[in-house]
Amino acid sequence: MSSTLERHAVAVGGLLVGEGPAVVIGGRVSLREHNGRADAYEVLRERAGWAAPLLVEPSSAADLPAIAALAGAVVVGSTWTRDIPLVRAAAGLGLPVVVERRASGTLEEWLGLADYCAAEGDGQAILCEGGSLDLGVMRAARVASGRPVLADVSRNVGLSAAAVAAGADGLLLPAPVPAASVNAARTPSASGAAGSGDGGTRPAGLRGASGSGNGGTGSAGHGGASGNGAVGSGRVGTGDPPQARRAGYAGVVAREFAAAGGIGLPGAMAEPGAILQAGPEAALQAAEEAVTVVGALLRPESPATLPECREAIDRVDAALATLLERRAALAGIVQRIKPVGGFAGRDLDRERALVKRMASRAPSLGEARLAPIMNAVIEAGLHLAEERAHR
Repeated sequence: MSSTLERHAVAVGGLLVGEGPAVVIGGRVSLREHNGRADAYEVLRERAGWAAPLLVEPSSAADLPAIAALAGAVVVGSTWTRDIPLVRAAAGLGLPVVVERRASGTLEEWLGLADYCAAEGDGQAILCEGGSLDLGVMRAARVASGRPVLADVSRNVGLSAAAVAAGADGLLLPAPVPAASVNAARTPSASGAAGSGDGGTRPAGLRGASGSGNGGTGSAGHGGASGNGAVGSGRVGTGDPPQARRAGYAGVVAREFAAAGGIGLPGAMAEPGAILQAGPEAALQAAEEAVTVVGALLRPESPATLPECREAIDRVDAALATLLERRAALAGIVQRIKPVGGFAGRDLDRERALVKRMASRAPSLGEARLAPIMNAVIEAGLHLAEERAHR
């Protein structure tokens, strides 16, 4: 197994995967679906006009010239990882290689194959976990190898939030058919989550390679959620736990983030065994919302330019707005339960204790600066509760 303390980042088209905000790529194409019946050049040219990179899985060695000409990365698919001649030929294209883990593959096997592909190619390998999404194995792979990791959420976009929380550097979705491919791949923008951004839903290739501020969302590489024991760590483990346990835990995490508000996941998608039924645009929006909110909370960023700084702030503001909305909802419940509600029922001692606890998490702000902020938040929630009570 490879092990390194150095974090890698891999450029795929205009995106930098592994540093900065997590990305959403709706550009996976499998030529195996055509079983050699369609010309690879024709299939890929239909999608080559996008601003986002294509991640393409070959059906055979005959597809490799088209992939070399038109793709941003080549995918070593989970079903043929032991086809060493094709693996070697794909890795030798000079493109980044996205290495999927086969369903029964061990962590050591997966990382060993990524090392082999990197050695056969230009050294740029990205790990990809798909299928039932074993988030524990995904997290362990990222920590042990230092390589970026994508989570393919094609089968269940409801696991997007859990995947980002577990350390995924990006979420992967299939490329839709050309008629539905407008904005098919992009880095997410905070404006989609809380109306705070300056970029709307922008194509992935516009600023993706910056490493921190591509209109993207949720962010960064140096350990992120995967290195700090955050969601998706020890309770799942790094082996191959039973399917029910993997899916159950991931589903709980996804539902918790969805319940926080702002993550637009249809109810069925948050269920552990749900199969993605939404259209490509809805799936992309759900994935973007997950990386915006969860990424802003868990992934550090180091923006280097003014636009990057502003975009990073927009992502944090999106997460902040989501939490404020949830806080207001909880405050409304409290007012209905308390014997004396509203402004007359304020507990100033409890509020001071709250500010003190918050100052331990935000020492640079301290109690003096946090006190007026929290007073404004509390009063806004009380005013909202009163308005709703009188409707």
